Amino acid sequence: MAAFNKFNSFVEALAEKVHNLGSDQLKIALCAAANAPVATNTKLSDLTEISYTNCSSRNVTTTSSAQTGGVYKLVLADLVLTASGAVGPYRYVGLYNDTATNKELIGYYDYGSDLTMASGNTFTVDFDGTAGALTLA
Repeated sequence: MAAFNKFNSFVEALAEKVHNLGSDQLKIALCAAANAPVATNTKLSDLTEISYTNCSSRNVTTTSSAQTGGVYKLVLADLVLTASGAVGPYRYVGLYNDTATNKELIGYYDYGSDLTMASGNTFTVDFDGTAGALTLA
């Protein structure tokens, strides 16, 4: 599984009520190796995304958003992308808040090398169902 890297601005946006992770629609953005996200990106328009013409929905389902003993955990359902034609190449899977006015970024996963899906192929974004996509302590 690829490691989660948060965008620096996520911390401030969370503190300033930009995100309601329990109810806002989260979505993924796919970026090629040549257009790597950087920690200082703040909103979706800062990323150079690939074409989604042949890609299924990128909406993420929130399974739970809760805290226990002072530790907050966001659990997201795995997202299966399906290609109806060529999709890619992409290396980075960004997570952003589609409900927020500026489509603020949350974090991204680096898969290590460019990936491409041919028609009929699937790609699963495997959010950690046990530890959560992210935790705050």
